[in-house]
Amino acid sequence: MQIVRAALNVPLMRCFDYLLPQRVKAQIGVRVLVPFGTRKLVGVVTELPEQSDFPLEQLKQVIEVLDKQSIFSEPSWKLLNWASNYYHASLGEVLISALPVKLRNGESAVQKSKILWKITALGEQALLSGALKQAKKQIAALQALSQSSLEKSNNEFNSAIWSALKEKQFVEEIEQVVEIKSWQHSLGDLPVAKAENRLTLNKQQALAFTQVLFQQGFAAFLLDGVTGSGKTEIYLQLIEETLKKDKQVLVLVPEIGLTPQTVQRFQSRFNAQIDVLHSNLNDTQRLNVWQRAKTGQSAVVIGTRSALFTQFADLGLIILDEEHDSSFKQQDGWRYHARDLAVVYAKQLDIPVLMGSATPSLESLNNVNLGKYQHILLSKRAGNALMVECQLIDLKKQNVINGLSVALLKKIEDHLQKGNQVLLFLNRRGFAPVLLCHECGWIADCQHCDKPLTYHQHQRVMRCHHCASQRPIPRQCAKCGSTNLVTTGQGTEQLEQTLQQRFPQYGITRIDRDSTARKGKLESHLNDIQQGKSQILIGTQMLAKGHHFPNVTLVALINVDSGLFSLDFRAEERLAQLYVQVAGRAGRAEKQGEVVLQTHYPEHPLLQRLLQEGYNAFAVDALHMRQVMGLPPFSSQALFKAQSRNSIEAEQCLQQIADYFQQWKLAQNQPHLQILGAMPAPFAKKADQFRWQLLLQHENRAILQQALRDFDQQEIEKSWQVRLNLDVDPQDLS
Repeated sequence: MQIVRAALNVPLMRCFDYLLPQRVKAQIGVRVLVPFGTRKLVGVVTELPEQSDFPLEQLKQVIEVLDKQSIFSEPSWKLLNWASNYYHASLGEVLISALPVKLRNGESAVQKSKILWKITALGEQALLSGALKQAKKQIAALQALSQSSLEKSNNEFNSAIWSALKEKQFVEEIEQVVEIKSWQHSLGDLPVAKAENRLTLNKQQALAFTQVLFQQGFAAFLLDGVTGSGKTEIYLQLIEETLKKDKQVLVLVPEIGLTPQTVQRFQSRFNAQIDVLHSNLNDTQRLNVWQRAKTGQSAVVIGTRSALFTQFADLGLIILDEEHDSSFKQQDGWRYHARDLAVVYAKQLDIPVLMGSATPSLESLNNVNLGKYQHILLSKRAGNALMVECQLIDLKKQNVINGLSVALLKKIEDHLQKGNQVLLFLNRRGFAPVLLCHECGWIADCQHCDKPLTYHQHQRVMRCHHCASQRPIPRQCAKCGSTNLVTTGQGTEQLEQTLQQRFPQYGITRIDRDSTARKGKLESHLNDIQQGKSQILIGTQMLAKGHHFPNVTLVALINVDSGLFSLDFRAEERLAQLYVQVAGRAGRAEKQGEVVLQTHYPEHPLLQRLLQEGYNAFAVDALHMRQVMGLPPFSSQALFKAQSRNSIEAEQCLQQIADYFQQWKLAQNQPHLQILGAMPAPFAKKADQFRWQLLLQHENRAILQQALRDFDQQEIEKSWQVRLNLDVDPQDLS
């Protein structure tokens, strides 16, 4: 009997041997259903060894081979194996998580025939006779069907509507065999792109475009362009040229908030098939996109971080927009960075990768300095857009009303009276971050996290933004019984209330995770802004990046001070990026834009450097400081995180790991390996779990990788009731 070695989605750094039933064949890369303890798991065959380390009679049999051939393309297989080694993640976890959920659960990877709803003759009569006057949604479904059939698993009407219509015999199910046509075939005689929507590139844009266009084979380009310099138009024209070569394109964007406008612009430009991957898709839709890209039916796939693992028939270009954005780093499961993996993938495929940003990460700028990335600079705004004017407001010298200085309120009024829109940025949702007792100082905090609960006035709850637990607003102090409870600090809800009272004649739109929780709400809010129904925009980070609001002429950052004093060495870089990104929302058309920062520290060198000389000057200083301090990108880091309900156990587990690396350091004669910890995480308790961490750092990436390869995490984990995670190149040290 043949032996197969399978990688399973379990947190163990090893694969498992099974026996294939007689006359059953398998090859590397196929999925198999196997017994694992009391469970049945889907695994991926990684080897076909001639013998096992275990006696054959101890090996269990494969239950079923799910694929006839490898489910992974050769480039995808190579990338995922590389990623497993670099991030020290279980190969099974990496391979399985790279597949759509339906494939992880064992469903067929072959495109099935579609089940469609079709209107019957009775249904047509019902529409004409008005028999469904009271059932508006059923009427809408029938009207949609009278135009064309609808896919059963992918339409805007819920299953209850279809069940009711089917019971009345107004609709029927029909099977349609899926015909796989390449995107080129589906295009027919239409051109790849609609020429009437193409913009003329200015001199800087044209130079950038030709530099990437004439690249043969792999190159990593950093498109460093000020906000409004026309990076998206360069992307679009490069995509058009790539499609003309019959190649596919992958476009990665940071988060779902960026996709509505991006997708709209792409779809209005191209006739070719565009697919989108984001968190609002159901499992069937995700599988459909995966299948279309792999079989060459999609020309362009636009998606967030995990879209990198989409398999393509013939990929020719990878574009990564807002390359600096922290959401490209996966923060749970296996902790990969999509930007770094995109560069590795492009190199393996021998194709160009283009990374764009108005505020490039210090890592990317350092790669430019090292000659690894080619630097393309766009220093001018596209069209006739004017550069914004920036101003600091010293809060120490101002009367402040609920976080808004009198000087800022006057500016808001001036811009509104001229018929313009204003955008106020505050990266703190809810009404207030703290509810406290005015008599004794008691603070309403989360019992699971030891952090203050946020007061949400609109929903009348206290909510923890760390573990999502919530409770009713207390009527009296839990310590002294006083009813004199007051809020302190400010969130977006309170800001909205203050501005409604101050400017009742103007429409206000608040965009944060609370106001956009329901499906379609974000698009609805963005529509209101574009149509001018709202003149005052309030937002958290969701509103800061990527959106085009031509009538916004004033942008204000309400509170920048929290980013100036932080334990995280990346905090200043993130504040600088945020400032530039938010400022980029002002004066996007031919109107003069103005940016205002409220601060108690107007003399802070970071703020002065940013305002007077811009982001690139700040980046030069920041890189120099990182080099002096031996911090990334001039060193490599790996962060071990331990979580347990028992704080002492988590600490002791990490201390054992620290002892191991101390011995490794002496044995390998590596005095420059820094071992920091075990120490409590800055955010020391979350959801009843105590959190400890251990940071390893070395100036040489290869030596740090060798140390991690020599370490056996499984042996340590056997001894402790602790959840242990390893994060290579961590972005978040909290």
